[in-house]
Amino acid sequence: MPRSGSMMLSFPPFAGMIRKIILATIAVFFALTLLRWIAPAVAVSIFAAGALTPVMVLHGAVWQVVTYSFLSGGIFQIAFDMLSLWFIGSYLENIYGTRWVAELYFISVVGAALTAIAVSYTHVFHMSPYATTYGAAGGIFGLLAAFGVLMGDQSFMLFPLPISIRAKYLVIIYMLIALASVMQGPSGFMSLAYLGGALFGYIYVKQAPRRGYAFAMSERAYGLRNGFYRWKRRRAARKFQVYMRKHDRDVKFDGQGRYLDPDDKKDPNDRRWMN
Repeated sequence: MPRSGSMMLSFPPFAGMIRKIILATIAVFFALTLLRWIAPAVAVSIFAAGALTPVMVLHGAVWQVVTYSFLSGGIFQIAFDMLSLWFIGSYLENIYGTRWVAELYFISVVGAALTAIAVSYTHVFHMSPYATTYGAAGGIFGLLAAFGVLMGDQSFMLFPLPISIRAKYLVIIYMLIALASVMQGPSGFMSLAYLGGALFGYIYVKQAPRRGYAFAMSERAYGLRNGFYRWKRRRAARKFQVYMRKHDRDVKFDGQGRYLDPDDKKDPNDRRWMN
């Protein structure tokens, strides 16, 4: 991926995990919109149960730290959020893979929620744990932070304006706008979550393995499993040696428990012939 040079602001392919998140969010939006026509009270109750309200989370509604990201307040919010998610998320997914982007997005979503909950109880900037937030911007800001760190020197031509700007400066502008909104008081509760998402996105990029935590854990799990199987093979080989010695026969195995044929002149250290 080039670190510099100009690039037109165009949308990448609509595929992968980002497509699934976008389609799920749009489906929830239209389902709740339809439900408002049929049963307004039920729609309001479902929205309240899914949106992030710190006091409700601390009283057991822990699902809200994820479900709030699938809710939208109106057509303009969902349109802006989904277009941003499509461009930034798919761009990163094409380079770093589906698993990596999925981890980054949902860690940012949860991190945004936890940040908002924690700060709301400090009452800084008159924040209240009874405030409510919703929308995918927490995860999007995490993607933005990752984009700024990984491709900060990439320049974009902001169509239709003849303006070229580097990604890291564009990300900084977004962060400053969100910070200014937070300082406005309780009305900035949503922006507080955005900044939390950016913080966790930044931490993920700096601390996570190159291919993500899930891949690293699966590799470690496979390593433990294979180590267990090798131990079992060595153990079986030792038992077999003891058994054969009782019958006046001597058999040999290598350090991995593989049988060494005494009539075979192959080098036992040549791993090309080993299983």
